[in-house]
Amino acid sequence: MSAPSSTHEQGHRAPASRVALALRARELGIVIALVALVAVTAVVNPRFLSAQSLRDLVLGAAILIVLAVGQTVVIITRNIDLSVGSVLGLSAYAVGSLLQANPGLPIVAAVLVGLAFGAVLGLVNGALVRFGNVPALVVTLGTLYVYRGVAFFWAGGQQINADELPRGFLGFGTATVLGVPWLLVIAVVVVLATGYFLRNQRSGRELYAMGSDPAAARLVGIPVGRRTLAAFTFSGALAGLAGVLFAARFGTIDAAAGNGYELNVVAAAVVGGVAVFGGSGTVYGAAIGALLLTTIGSALPVLGIDQFWQQAIVGALILLAIGTDKAVAARVAARLRKESSRV
Repeated sequence: MSAPSSTHEQGHRAPASRVALALRARELGIVIALVALVAVTAVVNPRFLSAQSLRDLVLGAAILIVLAVGQTVVIITRNIDLSVGSVLGLSAYAVGSLLQANPGLPIVAAVLVGLAFGAVLGLVNGALVRFGNVPALVVTLGTLYVYRGVAFFWAGGQQINADELPRGFLGFGTATVLGVPWLLVIAVVVVLATGYFLRNQRSGRELYAMGSDPAAARLVGIPVGRRTLAAFTFSGALAGLAGVLFAARFGTIDAAAGNGYELNVVAAAVVGGVAVFGGSGTVYGAAIGALLLTTIGSALPVLGIDQFWQQAIVGALILLAIGTDKAVAARVAARLRKESSRV
């Protein structure tokens, strides 16, 4: 499901609908692959579907889903944010240090601090992309190392252990509401709220228009620079939120927290149907992609498959997703040329 540019809606409604149907079919395909993987793994080892196993699975997926939602918003605008893992780590360490010094700080306040801290880091990314006219790939690759370096300098080789954090905060990482972990509830709320915004709000649909054709978006009066800033700030804020969830989930925080998440997040978005060239994709698909990657990571050891194959499978899924994007784009372009020749 995608949100096509409003400038194309009247003239190219039929091809756009076909793209939407193709993407919906792709999301459905991911769900089918996920169900098949769970079924095969459960047959090999029924304990894979035990309550504890499923709980660990969704707790791990929740953090990746929150990150994938922010990454999706950035990719839709034809950009990318490679710094999310470092933002997560730096935010987690900042919130952990704050809670260490102020054990009575409410959990809500810790969450807000994480959101604000990550938003500032994301705003820096957006400002460098907008005002520096530097590709987002280069900017966020640089800030990935800068933010990680700041985290190592700040930590000074030390780490924050679970016994130094408030019990209430650690309990939040595993607490449930009506049997559902709070971390999963937060991830679902983030997905639904962002999905609603992108589909129903004008500024959300303008992000798709930017990704589809930046030059045309400027011509129709869309504030591309401002929207770019907002997209990176949003991604940073969600990475900061993921940092708080990471700290609550694992308890132990060091300067390497979140290392490697950036590639998993991009993979989750792309596998979930978000076009790497911008302009299409949904946060729902990205969330399913994050759940699929997390499940693969948990299922392969149960199936006795070497860890190497996990990376190979994820790589193959990314190549398959990009190939599908190219095929769909080529078919739509051919269809548009054919219909234009009839006019």
